[in-house]
Amino acid sequence: MAMATPLSARSILERRLNDPWLLGCDSQRFWRILGQRIGELEQYPPPTRVLLADSDPVQFLAGFFAACATGHPLFLGHAGWSTPEWENAVRVVQPDLVWSKSSSETGYDRSCPDRSPRQSDWLDEMDAPICIPTGGTSGQLRFVVHTWDTLLASVQGMQAHFDVDAIHSYCVLPVYHVSGLMQAVRSLVTGGMLAIASPKDLTPIPLDLDPRNTFLSLVPTQLQRLLAQPNDLRDVAQFRAILIGGAPAWPALLNQARQHHLPLAPTYGMTEAASQVATLHPEEFLAEATHVGRSLPHVRLTVVDSEEQRLAEGQLGRIQIQADSLAWGYYPGEPWRSRLFLTDDMGVLDTAGHLCIQGRYSNKIITGGENVYPNEVEAAILATGLVRDVCVLGQPDTTWGEVVTAIYVPQSEADCEEAIAALLRSQLSPFKIPKRWLAQSSLPRNAQGKLNRVALRQQLIPIAEIPATDQILDSPTA
Repeated sequence: MAMATPLSARSILERRLNDPWLLGCDSQRFWRILGQRIGELEQYPPPTRVLLADSDPVQFLAGFFAACATGHPLFLGHAGWSTPEWENAVRVVQPDLVWSKSSSETGYDRSCPDRSPRQSDWLDEMDAPICIPTGGTSGQLRFVVHTWDTLLASVQGMQAHFDVDAIHSYCVLPVYHVSGLMQAVRSLVTGGMLAIASPKDLTPIPLDLDPRNTFLSLVPTQLQRLLAQPNDLRDVAQFRAILIGGAPAWPALLNQARQHHLPLAPTYGMTEAASQVATLHPEEFLAEATHVGRSLPHVRLTVVDSEEQRLAEGQLGRIQIQADSLAWGYYPGEPWRSRLFLTDDMGVLDTAGHLCIQGRYSNKIITGGENVYPNEVEAAILATGLVRDVCVLGQPDTTWGEVVTAIYVPQSEADCEEAIAALLRSQLSPFKIPKRWLAQSSLPRNAQGKLNRVALRQQLIPIAEIPATDQILDSPTA
């Protein structure tokens, strides 16, 4: 059983027992289910692995906090997993209990096979690991291994960054995702209120919730839908801050939000750091800042070169994180030996400590020996005002290795690639300007607003042999 230290999950739950902290749902139902789950888990000796995947947010949160309070290893899942995904999750996790909408109270989901005896590993030696799913770059299921202490460090970092005590949250993101889960943890731990609403319906705001003291978190596609409904913006503009993350928000979207005076707080975060790493304050956003602000107090950021040596301010490199909220490793996998985490993100730190994200290292294009980062080129193309959306990819080429290729959605039929390229010549080095262009009516994005680069690469296959717009024998650096 977990020890009840002052900031332990158990002691916080005891302090807030029967508190109506949930809005938009039945708080007392949460406390009833929590008591049932804790009673159930106390019948099992740790480590009893729990796989939690419930579509009901109240049941999900009750199960989550019950496992945290009792010290059992917890794996978070998605109730919408297909049967093969469920089978894979059970194979990876080897749970003792599965809590999901279709499972029995103490048994496996009926679609899951009985497991064979589990061989003990490093996870069983940890104190109450909290394992949050991530696909990673390979797309294979794996979990980011956190503890209550790493989640707590993230909460305290946000409190200090925004200089608040109680964090009230208006949650329209799934609680099985770190962006939704951490809203619940922040509110419970700090004595705040949590309102749970539909991801597609941000209004009406509960009367018991004062938006001026409340944080809203959105992904770019939600912000885009919100901006298409001007009648709802008056209430939303009153929030203390609107954290925007999950995927890069495009400049036109951010400019539109500024025009409506929305208190956006663009955020750089990740599951590995229990959400926030750096966040821009709303007043800086409204003053035209284009970065993601400074790191939170519990985070130390550096930008490093290919040898992991620290770079000076203003130099582009990979972002490296040291944080009290940093996870302990991936599962399956080995625990991390270092408390430094080298991300796949490229960025620049200025002299004031502001972080500017410049895309993904793994998306880097190497053309004629020169490095091109798609995010920089996409931003320049969007800044021309001639496109509504764009994705820049590297296309295999026998001469240059890769050529820079742009798949774009023009603002109008009159906006052609020649006009766009002409405007880019004063903004980008010649080797960064796309040599191939493909106009589309729309680009595929997921629910978080991230471009589906795999699908877009497949669209490039039929034009792989089309010559680039520049002379093939011209150097891409000329």
